Amino acid sequence: VRDCIQKTLTEWSSKISQDQNQETLEVLECSVAQAIEKINPEERDELKVSAKLFIVGSNSSSIRDAVDLACSALGVAQLDSVIIVPPPVEDGTNLSLEYLQPYWKELENLVQNKKIVAIGTSDLDKTLLEQLYLWAQVKPSSNQVNLASCCVMPPDLTAFAKECDIQLLTHNDPKELLCEASFQEVLQESIQNVKANKWIPLWLLRYSVIVKSRGIIKSKGYIVQAKRNAS
Repeated sequence: VRDCIQKTLTEWSSKISQDQNQETLEVLECSVAQAIEKINPEERDELKVSAKLFIVGSNSSSIRDAVDLACSALGVAQLDSVIIVPPPVEDGTNLSLEYLQPYWKELENLVQNKKIVAIGTSDLDKTLLEQLYLWAQVKPSSNQVNLASCCVMPPDLTAFAKECDIQLLTHNDPKELLCEASFQEVLQESIQNVKANKWIPLWLLRYSVIVKSRGIIKSKGYIVQAKRNAS
């Protein structure tokens, strides 16, 4: 992730003048057009577009921004699946249904508006997954389990997922894929005269475009949104 952000920022920064640099940094909108491959509408039915959304430092309302930007970047009307990773809970606090609810409601709205087909979760144990399943209007279609936390899927989680037709997937993402300090550091290294400590990452979306019939990844990438602190 860090390398991708650094390469994009460095390339973007090299193409604009210092005057522009100062002006445009009120809104940090950097992209390298040739790095993103838009999907041919004629091929859309043959492809599955999935995303995992890591909320870093913002509220649930940014989920819509992330999905809209991903759809726009890839040239599609909807994403086939989105897995949500809410911001880490404070030390000493357990993840709860109440904590997940606002994020899940936002995802449900996007499903109802046909911006997403299926929605999933990450790192929920059987108890929390069951609570979410019973409460949710749009049921989770998948739950990712971190390979670092278990070599074998917990039997109770496996049984519940099978009963409710929830797909169990594995992942090896770190708990914090992009922290504030790491983002500010790469910003400082990539763009001259930027006050990196004023920038806070809001969310990071990782997308994959998969050829359904062959199960291979056609393209993948990251989209990141950050905001500048006025203070």
